[in-house]
Parts: sequence; C-alpha cells; structure tokens
Amino acid sequence: MLARRTVYDEEHHIFRDSVTKFFQAEAAPYTEAWTKAGMVDRDFWYKLGDNGLLCPQMPEEYGGIASDYRVNCIINEEQTYNRAGGAGIAVHSDIVAPYILHYGTEEQKKRILPKMASGEMVGAIAMTEPGTGSDLQSIRTTAKADGDGYIVNGAKTFITNGQHCDFVIVVCKTSEEGGAKGSSLVIVETERGGFRRGRNLDKIGLHSSDTSELFFDEVRVPKENLLGAKNAGFMYLMRELPQERLSIGFIAMAGAQRAFDITNAYVKDRKAFGKPIASFQNTRFKLAEMATELSVGWAYVDQCLTQHIDGELDAVGAAKAKLWTSELQGRISDTCLQLHGGYGFMSEYEIGHHYIDSRVQRIYGGTSEIMKELIGRSL
Repeated sequence: MLARRTVYDEEHHIFRDSVTKFFQAEAAPYTEAWTKAGMVDRDFWYKLGDNGLLCPQMPEEYGGIASDYRVNCIINEEQTYNRAGGAGIAVHSDIVAPYILHYGTEEQKKRILPKMASGEMVGAIAMTEPGTGSDLQSIRTTAKADGDGYIVNGAKTFITNGQHCDFVIVVCKTSEEGGAKGSSLVIVETERGGFRRGRNLDKIGLHSSDTSELFFDEVRVPKENLLGAKNAGFMYLMRELPQERLSIGFIAMAGAQRAFDITNAYVKDRKAFGKPIASFQNTRFKLAEMATELSVGWAYVDQCLTQHIDGELDAVGAAKAKLWTSELQGRISDTCLQLHGGYGFMSEYEIGHHYIDSRVQRIYGGTSEIMKELIGRSL
C-alpha cells in the first residue's frame, strides 16, 4: 500500500526501493541495541547524510536535492514501516530545516543547512515547556537583548533529538507582551556556555528516539542568531505547523499499515480450534474494517500532500489529517494486538511495539483535543 499510490511517480518508486534497502541494512539490525541505549548511534546520522536522506527539500546550494515534499514522506513512511531506529529524521528534515530555509539569513542558511544535509549537524526545535504542553502562547523562556546579543534563560522538555542535537531553535519571549505576541525564534548552538542537556527521558515507547529536557542558564548568543524578525516567532510557528502535522500523519499511516500487514499474516498462520484465526468471521470483519479505514486514510493524506505541494494545505486541513490518522493508528494497533491474543502482549512480538509507540501520536505536534479545537473554530 505504501508504494501503490498515484501521488508518487516511477522515480519515487525507485527512490523508495533504495530507501527501504537502506533502512533494512543500516537500521533495522540495530534497532534492539538502540532501543536499549535510548538513542541511535551518532554515526547513523552520517550514514543518512551520505545516502541523501536528510533535508532533501533543501536547494542544491544548501546541500539538498531540491525535491518536493513527497521525498520526505517516502523517507518517513519507510523508516516507520521498517521500524528502522528512532532517529528524529522528520524533526530534523521536515521541521527544523524549513525554519532555517524560510526565515534564516543567507549566512545562517550557508552555515547550517549543508551540515544538516550531511548529518554533521543535528537539529532540534524547543517549543514545549514544563507546564505548558500544547499551549505555545504561555511559554516562559526568555531571550533578553543585551548589548550585541541576547541572553537566553528557561527550560524546555520533550525535545526530540535533544541528546544528539548540535543546535536548537528555541521559542523564546522577546517582549513583555502576553499571548502570541512577543515570541521569537533564536538559534542556540549546544556548545555555548550555560546550555545544558537534561536526562534522556524514560518514555513508555519510542525508546530508541532520544527525547530530552534542555536548560538555558544565562546563555549568550549573538543577535545574528535571531531567526527571522523579532517578535514574529508565533506567526512562523503557525505557518510551519501544517507540514509538521502532515509528517505525523504519514508516520501514523505507515505505522498503522505495518501493524495491519503483520497481523494479516499472523492470523493466517496462527490456528485456534483446529483452523486459522483468519477463517473466523470476527477476524475477517475486523480485517475488512481496518483495510477500509487504511484505504480512506491513505487517500486523505495523499490529497493533503498534493495540496501541500501546491501551497494550498491550510492549518485546518493539516489538523484534520493529524487528528484522523493518529486516532486511526491507535485503533488499528489496538485491534491488531487483540487479534494476536496473549502473544500480542509479549515483547518479542512486533505488534506490541506498534501499540505502545502509536500512543504518543495523539499527543505531540498538538494533542487530538487541540486539533478538534482548531477544526471546530473553523466551522
């Protein structure tokens, strides 16, 4: 199902084959070790860069291949479908890099983007703070002007790539104005004094993806590290969130598809009362329901993908995609685990990992409740 969609052409199919082979060879064999370690090996980022799998949307002058967003989606789909490690590729390529490209100065682009494409620099974005959750208007981290620079103070949490990152785009308050006003984006390199990584957070799922607390204690950065215009940060966030949420949608669909595919194979092999589980009407009906939901889900995200490439996907459309696909992934993972019976609860069976890993999809990138609120306001 991942490859048989009209949104992709023959060149995309060829690219997908190479991406699949890469993840199966360079990531899947190490997933168990990375899961125990709580993060992927740093060398994996260099391998991604060497194979052109980082920041493909970027223009060639900045190290990318100037592709459209479909290539990003293929990478996200295949990494998820093949359970190929927990490197935060989507955060790095689909979220952080576009902020630099769209709002950065020429100096910032030339300094950062080629190294992101090669894997030499890993990027992160720090929005969420302890106590704020999805409420980006209530952030407390500040960047106060001081001479020829800014002094950054605050704390962030749930930051993907937090242990590996070489720089962070930090959402800060640069004005006393409340709400959405007065927020800015500031680039903080992790070698600067006063920056500190907290612990690699102990999550219930996505164990090979490093997720961290980050602390900023009187971190001085030059004014040239301001990304875009001062006090325009919230506006930039709203512009870029549709692609972030669409990325989550494709990851959710690939995860749901994988859960379905391994379960469809399992029930045909597993026997109960002398015959395959797949022969029972309840199993057939459950499979039929899931197959139909998957077809509908793929059709919608592919429609959103086409709109996004054409510059027509708005915040509401992306919220619908994120809401529907993340909830769908949760339902399908749960149903598939049930069809595995007691073995679904055993760690050595893949379905259990899909069940656990899928849960966060309804939380990060804006909770399902926030998505409903955004959609509801538009009606």
